[in-house]
Amino acid sequence: MRFLPDAEQRAFAASLDALLAAADTPAVVRDWSRGDHASGRALWSRVAEAGVFALAVPEACEGGLGPRPVELALAFVELGRHAVPGPLVETVTAAVLLGGADPGTAERLLPALASGGTIATVGIETARAETAGTETAGTKTAGTKAAAMKTAYALDGDVAALRLSCSPGGIRLSPGHGPVRPSLDPARRITPLTPGGELLLPGPLTDQALAWARLTTAAQALGVGLALLDQTVTHVKRRCQFGVPVGSFQAVKHRLADAKIALEFARPLVFGAALSMRPAEVAAAKAAACEAAYGTARTALQLHGAIGYTAECDLSLWLTKARALRTAWGDPHRCRALVVSAAGDRRW
Repeated sequence: MRFLPDAEQRAFAASLDALLAAADTPAVVRDWSRGDHASGRALWSRVAEAGVFALAVPEACEGGLGPRPVELALAFVELGRHAVPGPLVETVTAAVLLGGADPGTAERLLPALASGGTIATVGIETARAETAGTETAGTKTAGTKAAAMKTAYALDGDVAALRLSCSPGGIRLSPGHGPVRPSLDPARRITPLTPGGELLLPGPLTDQALAWARLTTAAQALGVGLALLDQTVTHVKRRCQFGVPVGSFQAVKHRLADAKIALEFARPLVFGAALSMRPAEVAAAKAAACEAAYGTARTALQLHGAIGYTAECDLSLWLTKARALRTAWGDPHRCRALVVSAAGDRRW
């Protein structure tokens, strides 16, 4: 099996890297975190013009170039390397979901996703318990029964024009969203989706759509880890202690070598999973890439020192993203459980 990209794929990744390097993405991320989406939308349009979202849209649909998971994985490594904000994974997942809808729905919604004219997000309905109470003489007392309130939470629902709410009963086009809530990564703001809306697809989120979400998350995390490693290597070469660069200390070299090995181990898993798109292989790739990125973030923070915590330091933009991606679309424990389950199945 070939894991190395061909010349055309390498040129695509290099062109996207150049585009993002010229975009001053740290400033875009900070604007996005404050709720100012103008620069982020402009960058989104340039990413779409490069063909990134079209790679998830079937060729039969207007503007579609896909589905092409290997090219998407390459693109998301670069998007992660440059910390591009917004519901990138969710827009790809929405495109994959809508690719399985009826032709009329697909033709109505997919072209705008491919062109970047529409930003999409996807939320999975979860149950939240609420304690029932009784009203006595104007005073509310807690009861013993609990009512389950089901809500779908999505990334950047205030920015997305297309909001898909996933429940066991089907995939619906949510008519709105609730108040914006902060998250660990300031550039990944959470919003509850309004229930109801048009039913687009019957049944829950499919394993294949979940595999696409996990693949692009894994590739994005790999890019985040690579950026953190590059920034840290540059830092320890410049910072001096006892008259010599910190990077010359053997303990520092060992930490960076461990981070490098983990990232390079995850890379073929990500692209191997993109070739097969088997859910268990994708889950293995996500666990490896997200753990490698998270481990690299811890190393980067330790070697930068307290400055790495500060919002003024660009490093923090990647640190928080590495932590958030680790649990997005299935934490490492859940992904490993899927791999173990598949290993006991002869169809693996």
